[in-house]
Amino acid sequence: MTMAQVRYIVDDVDAAVAFYTGRLGFALEQQFGPAMAILRRDDLRLWVAGPMASASRPMADGAQPAPGGWGRFVLSVEDLPDLVERLRGEGVRFRNEIVEGPGGRQILCQDPAGNVVELFEAR
Repeated sequence: MTMAQVRYIVDDVDAAVAFYTGRLGFALEQQFGPAMAILRRDDLRLWVAGPMASASRPMADGAQPAPGGWGRFVLSVEDLPDLVERLRGEGVRFRNEIVEGPGGRQILCQDPAGNVVELFEAR
């Protein structure tokens, strides 16, 4: 049983799969063509839904689901500075620099569609 499932709307499912598997250590569980994929890392199952997915259909009021925003999930990592340097070298975009707080340090990276992932290293 998965502890948490999160769905992100993305522009390109293949690009999202490549990002999450190649950069953030997720494994691809299942892909439904260009419409949707299910990825897993530890107890998190991430659903990425592209423009052809049912989750991307307009709402009754006409609002269109779109990627981006500030909602995010948190990935616990080790050696945050080294990880950030490697990801920057691979072209990953960040919204900020590393921030230190009482519980540790964090930074916000973006997937290819602009969805936010917080990388967090505990003290």
